[in-house]
Amino acid sequence: MTILKKEFYAKPTPEVAKNLLGKVLCRKVDGKILKGKIVETESYTQDDKACHAYGGRRTKRCESLFAEPGTAYVYFTYGMYFCMNISTERKDYGAGVLIRALEPLQNLDNTNGPAKLCREMKIDKSLDGVDVKTRKSNLWIENGEDVKDIVQTSRIGIKEGLELPWRFYIKGNKWVSNVRNVR
Repeated sequence: MTILKKEFYAKPTPEVAKNLLGKVLCRKVDGKILKGKIVETESYTQDDKACHAYGGRRTKRCESLFAEPGTAYVYFTYGMYFCMNISTERKDYGAGVLIRALEPLQNLDNTNGPAKLCREMKIDKSLDGVDVKTRKSNLWIENGEDVKDIVQTSRIGIKEGLELPWRFYIKGNKWVSNVRNVR
């Protein structure tokens, strides 16, 4: 499969989040390829209070959200978990798509949540800032299927910004992390 190019990510963040559904997140670890179909995403932009880059605030932690579209932003949360976003829109604008869940395709088991998929794919802070548009980084996203049956709803696990319908998932997919917040 072909790797997604910069043009794919250089669009409005909710559009990228929706279009990432059905694409394939890939990781090479110890000579083994891990693959999972993206089945759930969430959008975050610097204009959104729930975003780590809210107000255009650049910190060491979230600098990768301001990088060229198609850059991994990996962060540590709750003192024990890693989560991963992919930067979107344009350089110097803090925006990204959180990868919330994967359907295991190759060498994966439990990937129905953002921290679980990072644990399974061995994604940690060492991958923060890598270019996911090339296999050289050992973390990339390939083109997959186009998904038509998509649910759009509010995001999960945030206090502000719940009114934004910026969570997307494949309807009926059993690997979606949590469907309780469906409107």
